[in-house]
Amino acid sequence: MDTLTGTSYSSSTDGSSGFASLAVTVLLIIDLWIIFKKAGVPGWGAIIPIYNIYVLIKIVGRSGWWLLLLLIPIVNVVVWIVLAFDLAKAFGRSGVFAFFLLWLLPPIGMSIIAFGESRYQPDESSDGWNKPALS
Repeated sequence: MDTLTGTSYSSSTDGSSGFASLAVTVLLIIDLWIIFKKAGVPGWGAIIPIYNIYVLIKIVGRSGWWLLLLLIPIVNVVVWIVLAFDLAKAFGRSGVFAFFLLWLLPPIGMSIIAFGESRYQPDESSDGWNKPALS
């Protein structure tokens, strides 16, 4: 209870938010696993933290050094937007799809790429893996 205003605050302890977070995390791991397989990369990379981001960076055709840019505040937001656009391009999707479904709503966008008809189309002039990698 807030003694100044007399307002009582309560927190939800039913565990529903924890369950929802776990469900979204599991969904994103499954999505990444399938996306990695579509790109010719072993799916198990999706369950290893940090490495999964590195693999995603390489799949979209960027240098591994981009991983370090994700550690810089504010720069990381711009980097994630660029990676979302690159991922959409690598799977034949539009910029609108990239911004709204990969950057703003990643569980939905990643699921569409993973479970939809999207095919990996590597950029031959990229700095990352030019062909299906690690196969």
